[in-house]
Amino acid sequence: MNKTLSPIHPGEVLLEDFMKPLGLSQYRLAQDIGVSPIRISQIVHGERSITVDTAMRLARYFGTSATVWLRLQVRYDLEVGEAKLSKRIQREVKVLRGSPGPPLTKAGQQAHPADPPSSRSVGA
Repeated sequence: MNKTLSPIHPGEVLLEDFMKPLGLSQYRLAQDIGVSPIRISQIVHGERSITVDTAMRLARYFGTSATVWLRLQVRYDLEVGEAKLSKRIQREVKVLRGSPGPPLTKAGQQAHPADPPSSRSVGA
């Protein structure tokens, strides 16, 4: 039997790893970071995504980085999306053969295919 774990919403991480250990209520966190208590409630209940704005506020408050919060959100979104869409995407999208894909920049990001090569491209 193959059991897979459910994706973890960043709101669960916020609640279990930050709020509970510090004894923070949703109301107090909301007040301290300048957002509505409804926003925090929706996040910790997995009903709302962590936006850039929220990530920056949480990062400042907890001494983390906004990237930490946004990566949690992207990982969650990707896991949920893959579970819902992967079979459909495999059926509907062809694979381009013979193309290695767009080159990566030194930062590890894919360069847009229409972008001219620059000194920032890998191997340049």
